[in-house]
Amino acid sequence: MSSPAGNRERVLRAATSSFLARGYGSSVDLIARRAGVAKQTVYHHFPSKDTLFKEVAKELVKGVLVELESGPQELRAGLVRFALAYRKRVLAAQGIATFRTLVPEVPRFKALAKAVYANGAGEAVRCLSGYLAKAMTDGRLRNDDPAFAAELLLGMLVGQDRIKRLFGIAASKESEPRRVAHTVDCFQKAFSP
Repeated sequence: MSSPAGNRERVLRAATSSFLARGYGSSVDLIARRAGVAKQTVYHHFPSKDTLFKEVAKELVKGVLVELESGPQELRAGLVRFALAYRKRVLAAQGIATFRTLVPEVPRFKALAKAVYANGAGEAVRCLSGYLAKAMTDGRLRNDDPAFAAELLLGMLVGQDRIKRLFGIAASKESEPRRVAHTVDCFQKAFSP
């Protein structure tokens, strides 16, 4: 017999899979079947489909966050490590599916959209901004607006590549490490002290 917590997790996994495949149009019936539970079990844990979607959205956003290593290190090496991990999460099939699933629902879930941004892309900007602010204070980067610099770097890392993947265009022939190194080098040149 499944525990209530186990059922909740199965419902979340099934809902995540269903929403990623079919978007918000996924039915609660399908989600319940995928989870191997009764429809009433879904509603026991999540009072509405909107509530279930919001919970799935929050969990999906956690999957694209990347930690920045703290402590003394060479700036370029730290940025390259971060950039490789960030691109791997955001541009992978799961990251693209998450983007495709969440963006169309922004008008429907305005408060959720703000929370998802704050906990996902906004958190990435905040963490990277702090990292870059320290590099600016230490004189390793030109003193500038660290939040702007963080947004610029994140945009450079995924902007056009995400658009290509959304439209099913083949990725660049350039190797991932080389592309990331080139991007980080361009960023550092723009913010050189």
